[in-house]
Amino acid sequence: MADIPSKMQAVVLTGPGEWELQTVPTPKPEGTDVICRVHSVAICGTDPNIIKGIFPGMWPSHYPFIIGHEWAGEVVAIAPEVENSPAIAKRFAPGTRVAGEAHCGCGICANCLVGDYTICLNYGDNALGHHHYGFTTQGAYATYVKTSVKSIHPLPGNLSYDEAAMLDMAGVALNGVYRAGVKVGDTCCVAGPGPAGNMTLQLCIAAGAKKVIMVGRGARLQSSVQLGAVPVDYEKTEDVVKAVWDLTDGRGADVVFECAGTKDSCTKSPLMVRKGGKLVMTALAKEPIPIEWSKLTLAQVNLIGVRANPNTSDAALAMLADGRVNGKALHTHSFPLDKFGDALATFVEKRDGAMKVVLKP
Repeated sequence: MADIPSKMQAVVLTGPGEWELQTVPTPKPEGTDVICRVHSVAICGTDPNIIKGIFPGMWPSHYPFIIGHEWAGEVVAIAPEVENSPAIAKRFAPGTRVAGEAHCGCGICANCLVGDYTICLNYGDNALGHHHYGFTTQGAYATYVKTSVKSIHPLPGNLSYDEAAMLDMAGVALNGVYRAGVKVGDTCCVAGPGPAGNMTLQLCIAAGAKKVIMVGRGARLQSSVQLGAVPVDYEKTEDVVKAVWDLTDGRGADVVFECAGTKDSCTKSPLMVRKGGKLVMTALAKEPIPIEWSKLTLAQVNLIGVRANPNTSDAALAMLADGRVNGKALHTHSFPLDKFGDALATFVEKRDGAMKVVLKP
């Protein structure tokens, strides 16, 4: 830590709806931690809601708090325990370019032992080794971030930090595609052409889907068309559900991915699935929403929840690096960390067609 400043800049939440750019102590590595210099950190759709304080007592777990979890950077220091493990120390030696995941499971509960660390049974218990960076453990809207070696991945040489900051989002989308079992010849429908929806679109195409319908509006819907989607503009379509059924020859989609989280989208998405098809809930609904459960029962629809990105990061990085997934197409704006207010407003208000907004600490 000798060459690392003792203080760093960070966006600190001080209360619901309140944040400040502060100078705070630089974290020090311990246990299986490393310290990384953050080069790029993207704003996630959940972040504005955490800032507003709509998840009281859960996200953030306390104040003051540093959020941010979609990041890429460079290892600058490793803990003694990591140094004492030659293979790990070599893999994450200072200077290694990495991207981070938001989740670090405890590693000892029944779910973690089978690889389901994003639904760790010791969620929120830092003492037992669980960390949800940017949610319950300090995050990456800062010059430096402390993270477990379990939650970072070395970058392919040709992948930029800005593209690598898309890893967490790409991994979430890939988890949804994996869990849905999208196969060659499927017709998929994605509701919500935001970053997660447009990433899901690309991964469905990569998995062999013959058609991917995107339900949305505006510039984001047009972006999905450029990436290969068949558009349904809900502002210009009288009956969105009928439009999807018409595009599937009256059959319904094999898989519907709900990536918007709005009441209208969550209510209509189950009605777009074919008999025996799959409904994948990727977005986090922003309010209690009634769903036509009888449709799911009578049509024997499989309802699949998606929680983050367990064991998908290396595959997602490879797809970003070789171009099968176009991260550059989703990155629309960059700001320095001290312009966080402008960056947040650009993202929330979708200024100038904003899709993915990246901060550069």
